Amino acid sequence: MTTTSPPIALRRRQIGLALAGFAISGTGQAQAQQQLQQLRIGSLVPRNSPYHQQLLVLGEAWRAAQGGQGRFTVFTDGSQGGEAEMARRMRIGQLQGALMSVVGLREIEPGIAALQNLPLLFRDWDEVDHVREKMRASMEQRFADRGFVVLGWGDAGWVRFFSKEAAVRPDDYKRMKFFAWGSEPEQQAIMKSLGYTPVPLETADVLRSLQTGMISVVPSTPYFALAGQIYDSAPHMLDINWAPIVGALVVTRKAWDGMAPAVQQALRTAGEQAGRQMRIQARAEVDEAVAAMKKRGLVVHTPNAEQMREWNALAEALYPRIRGSMVPAETFDEVFAHLKAFRASRAR
Repeated sequence: MTTTSPPIALRRRQIGLALAGFAISGTGQAQAQQQLQQLRIGSLVPRNSPYHQQLLVLGEAWRAAQGGQGRFTVFTDGSQGGEAEMARRMRIGQLQGALMSVVGLREIEPGIAALQNLPLLFRDWDEVDHVREKMRASMEQRFADRGFVVLGWGDAGWVRFFSKEAAVRPDDYKRMKFFAWGSEPEQQAIMKSLGYTPVPLETADVLRSLQTGMISVVPSTPYFALAGQIYDSAPHMLDINWAPIVGALVVTRKAWDGMAPAVQQALRTAGEQAGRQMRIQARAEVDEAVAAMKKRGLVVHTPNAEQMREWNALAEALYPRIRGSMVPAETFDEVFAHLKAFRASRAR
């Protein structure tokens, strides 16, 4: 039995298809390499702040793991929009990662809100750290299921109320207009139901809105009140630890999967270190920031025992409204269970 060679035209077509396939494969590899060499991180943190510096250190570790290759860019001061907008930009590939508080992280995993949106629940950082560590593994898995990798956990201090007029009781604030995150309609609804006036804005609009009278109260950590010059227009601070600002550095799973295992490990190690340093610095900066603002005219108001009971009563009234709306019921209950066990162990 004899065989015949395919016609010349057919052979040329087969060779052409093979070369085209090789070219497509090469293009895909080049695109993957290009993606690997670019890591764009968004955040609201001020430029040259300790948070920004930690991100730059992380970027150098990432580049070093790739032999000095790659372009690492940090967008500070909300230049990529608010935190909800940054979550959207990560999903469509305009950003590969972000350092965000719960406000943005809850756009990815709603359960994370339990660490920040429960007023006056945590008494100190030990309680915050304990609950976070208890929930960390399951929370990171939930982020992974939604296409994101958590590199490190940080915080930015306790929220205090900065206002144009002096205020010490919950009712004092009912005549004022509050800054509220535009991406949290549930919080705005709860505030309105209790007689408060929220004004939904983004962080970039806070100072201008204070100056024009659009708002008169800003819940903020002392460091950000100092860095953003909020205290100039709102020179009265209520000295209570309303809630911790909890955050995390996340990258998209797509960017993560494009990295070699050694690069992934280097980035994860750097993320852990960055988160740890951010927590240390944030906690040290609270008193320093308050002292610096007091020298420039800030007036600090500390509630007495009776006034503090009013604040605690307000928080207790808020919890049933928050459960199932701002915080998923299951996660809400989990936080309270961990906290109850931790306090019992402390008492013993």
